[in-house]
Amino acid sequence: MLDIQRIRNNPEEVKAALQKRLYEVDFTELLSWDQKRRSIISQSEELKAGKNKVSAQIPVLIKQGTDVTSLKAEMKEISDQIKVMDDELRIVETKINDFLAALPNIPADDVIAGGKENNKVVRAFGNKPEFNFEPKNHVDLVTSLGLIDYERGVKLGGNGFWVYTGDGALLEWALLNYFIEEHMKDGYQFMLPPHILTYQCGFTAGQFPKFADDVFKVETGETNDRMQFILPTAETALINYHRDEILNEDELPKKYFAYTPCYRKEAGSYRAEERGMIRGHQFNKVEMFQYTLPEQSDSALEELVNKAERLVQGLGLHHQVSKLAAQDCSASMGKTYDIEIWIPSMNDYKEVSSCSNAYDYQARRGNIRFRRKESKKIELAHTLNASGLATSRLLPAIVEQYQQEDGSVIIPEVLRKWMGGRDRLYSKKK
Repeated sequence: MLDIQRIRNNPEEVKAALQKRLYEVDFTELLSWDQKRRSIISQSEELKAGKNKVSAQIPVLIKQGTDVTSLKAEMKEISDQIKVMDDELRIVETKINDFLAALPNIPADDVIAGGKENNKVVRAFGNKPEFNFEPKNHVDLVTSLGLIDYERGVKLGGNGFWVYTGDGALLEWALLNYFIEEHMKDGYQFMLPPHILTYQCGFTAGQFPKFADDVFKVETGETNDRMQFILPTAETALINYHRDEILNEDELPKKYFAYTPCYRKEAGSYRAEERGMIRGHQFNKVEMFQYTLPEQSDSALEELVNKAERLVQGLGLHHQVSKLAAQDCSASMGKTYDIEIWIPSMNDYKEVSSCSNAYDYQARRGNIRFRRKESKKIELAHTLNASGLATSRLLPAIVEQYQQEDGSVIIPEVLRKWMGGRDRLYSKKK
């Protein structure tokens, strides 16, 4: 959520910043509501102060034998005025909060304006694999290797679901173990959060209210505080871990990572080339998350990008790192880098990690603060997240980039200890 004071003081500056996202906004109504809100508060506080002063005098006057009937009637009238003002204040504050809740984050100064066409590749690792035979696509490879059962996945869950079988389940679990081991080495704390979350979790993350229809809802009552949903990413849980808390400065940064399946509706987003595991309703992911001091968040983002990239490098997979243009960053994030992996059969790169800095946007929505050690001043924390990593595109990249002419696939060396020491997967049809 954006700071109303920043909008109040520099509306044109904020408007121009949001235009980098190609997001048009008119603050006229918001500023009018804000002015009305401050006027109501000022008048109400003046009435309350006067009422309290007179109310304190009434017992004294009664003891002196003074008739206070008219004075009590006047205080009753003032009480009624205050009640009306309180009701008006709630209405206008709801309008302000709803307006602010719908605004996306302001892009960082160094983020390029425009859409994904302006994304910039900042570096690449390795070279695109070359084959002296006709390479297969990952759908055919995982099927022939007995790694994935698509048909029965659809039978169990419908389109967009699959079943990991045999070596496929082992390979998937090997990837997750590899990520967990690396994050533990780097001093991140392992977390296993609930998969079913409350509406407030989605609001703090910045996914609600705008994207509330993109999640699988578990229960919907008459009000949002009764609504529950299945998490689309562990970030949605981890950002809420310290919601409504005041941390101490020397506690930061806090570094967490979590494994969860991720559940996405992905309505209307399937394309013919994104078959198989490239886009589905359920996939596994290990997520990194940091709470930092404001002055630490830029360096923390670089750390997260380097960590996610290092995991892909450890697998030996060709990939690139792109800095996203403003419109391509998710609504909650001020700056994002994507680690994009090469899928040969698609002749394209697909994102396997999105590393983002939300700055104080999520913290303001979730009331996540810290106290400065010296000044005791309370400020909003900064929050960051990065996939470390999502597996549903890694497995296709592994089988396609490491495929051999005989149909076998070389297992990346870092995964072999979880695969019984084997260095290769062979077709089950042989």
